[in-house]
Amino acid sequence: MAKVYIGVDLGGTNIKIGCFNEDITLISKTSIPTDVEKGPADIIDRTGTAVESMLADNSLSMTDLAAAGIGSPGVIDIENGIVIQAANMGFRNTPLKQMLSDRLNCPAVLENDANVTAWGEYAAGAGKGVKNLVLIALGTGVGGGIIVDGELLHRFANKGAEIGHMIVEPNGRQCGCTQKGCIEAYSSASSTAARAAEAIQNGADSSLKQLLDNDGEITCKDVFIHAGKGDKLAMETVDKTAEYLAIMCVSLLHLTGPERILFFGGMIGAGDALLNPVKEHFKKQIWTIQDEPLELCFATLGEDAGIIGNAALAMHTYK
Repeated sequence: MAKVYIGVDLGGTNIKIGCFNEDITLISKTSIPTDVEKGPADIIDRTGTAVESMLADNSLSMTDLAAAGIGSPGVIDIENGIVIQAANMGFRNTPLKQMLSDRLNCPAVLENDANVTAWGEYAAGAGKGVKNLVLIALGTGVGGGIIVDGELLHRFANKGAEIGHMIVEPNGRQCGCTQKGCIEAYSSASSTAARAAEAIQNGADSSLKQLLDNDGEITCKDVFIHAGKGDKLAMETVDKTAEYLAIMCVSLLHLTGPERILFFGGMIGAGDALLNPVKEHFKKQIWTIQDEPLELCFATLGEDAGIIGNAALAMHTYK
């Protein structure tokens, strides 16, 4: 019988687990609470129990496992399979790869969660069919992964790419990483909302002011909704978010030569209201000495990108 692959997507609230065949077709998936306070050993043990139950429900057993992949947030030593630190998970120098391998009795691979998302899209989503890809995750922060010639790009010491901390505005807004002018400080969901709120607090007129006064905050979704209704400040805020994303895409194109750049995360719910201005600014910024056949588009796998990416990466590594 053909072997199956397990993908484990760790989150602060839930652990998503998927079982896939060799075509990366989903056989079954489940989710269990993370219960971070119980520690990494308990997390891995309960993950193993969930895998056993999932396999049994599909007339499979642990001997049918070929390999498993697990994606984690935080700082990771990929070569040695160790989560050096992931504060929201309670991991510190945690040998997660070996722990999962021992629990499931099969080879395992550990990867940064943003890289795993990129690999999922590359293997079975909007990146399928290309060898060079960048995924940009837009949420509370900005993250992502880079694939060059069919392999994930790792920096020195096997660290993942820090896309969100590319500087797009010298001496610009303060970023949580301590640098100034990072793309994360301008084009994440939280920073988009923060820039609009700051403008209102500094006296700018906007239909968003009532929301800010009533709720004490505004969201990125609010900004896009009001931009769609013609609010000048909201439209300017969205346009600036798109402009900085376009600047980053130009730099990524010249640096890594992707065939596609995908946008992933909660912000892509804005649809063309986000993507179209990014494309427009990209055309304004990119050189004219030659045409660049780069596609700017949205990721397609949604919440399953993590489990798909982990399973596909495990197969890529061990098959």
